[in-house]
Amino acid sequence: MDTQSTFDAYLSAGDVTLGARDVELLRAIDREGSLNNAAETLSRSYAHAQRRIVELEEAFGSLVERRRGGAGGGGSELTDNARDLLAAFARTQSSFEGVADIAETVLSGDIVDRDGELVTVETGAGHVRALVPDGSGAVELSIRADAVTLTDPEDTPVPEHTSARNRFSGTVREVEMGERIARIAVDIGGNQPILALVTEDSREKLGLEPGHDVVVSFKATATRGVSV
Repeated sequence: MDTQSTFDAYLSAGDVTLGARDVELLRAIDREGSLNNAAETLSRSYAHAQRRIVELEEAFGSLVERRRGGAGGGGSELTDNARDLLAAFARTQSSFEGVADIAETVLSGDIVDRDGELVTVETGAGHVRALVPDGSGAVELSIRADAVTLTDPEDTPVPEHTSARNRFSGTVREVEMGERIARIAVDIGGNQPILALVTEDSREKLGLEPGHDVVVSFKATATRGVSV
């Protein structure tokens, strides 16, 4: 099993997940005063939007109150439960952004081979393949945490079956929890750990706790370097 972040905040109830697209629909209903107008504003099918609201309400409870036509006309408005749900989503999103803001690893090393922009850099953790446009000698490599995949050692695919050729065995050093997202620091033998972002669900499934062994993988195209 492997896990990698997607950078999408969400809330879940059973098998139903409320994501950014659903939040956009609810906010449009609140703004436009009707499901029909909301769907039109978002360039979505009314029938599809209506089905989605029904699915969400079956999982999360009442979200939209429909008003019948009359002297004041018909329309829709959000329930207090829907507003609470939107507030919870906003908190989850803020929590994620707080964890993600400083989620990047910087490794130092020396270029030992070059093939165009693709280079091999000798670092304290071993050889890393990266993109460095020009220069030679010492470089600093930046690796985004969202580009790092963590894999159980027993389930790691062989190199020929993946494009993530940078691969290191490591041990989880630290787990920093957000509301839905965790930042995992993995010791791979260098001067600093590799950072990875994963959802809380993925962290639990993979058993990511300090001392847990994992395999860290990331693509050369997600690893950028500059000469120093």
